[in-house]
Amino acid sequence: MILFSILCGLDALIALTVLIFFFWGVADGTVSAFNIGLWLAVLGAVAAMLGGGIALRAYGQRVLSNLMLAVLAAPGLLYFLFLLLILVLQPDFR
Repeated sequence: MILFSILCGLDALIALTVLIFFFWGVADGTVSAFNIGLWLAVLGAVAAMLGGGIALRAYGQRVLSNLMLAVLAAPGLLYFLFLLLILVLQPDFR
């Protein structure tokens, strides 16, 4: 139960981040007819992972639900930790 809540919260934060970047791109014109297909695929995949994990949990498939949510949450968490390390350690990239 706790693992599902953590994974679902991480996935929701990742989905919110993707939506923010999408609407930011729409506002400044970088999301155009040329790349809207890619954006819709990314938005659809994120929504499918989050919605699928919640739907599997509703059907009683706890392990599959956690695995599906972890597919999106694990890379997001690792990227967050990478950025945190860069901020804390302040490496010199010269």
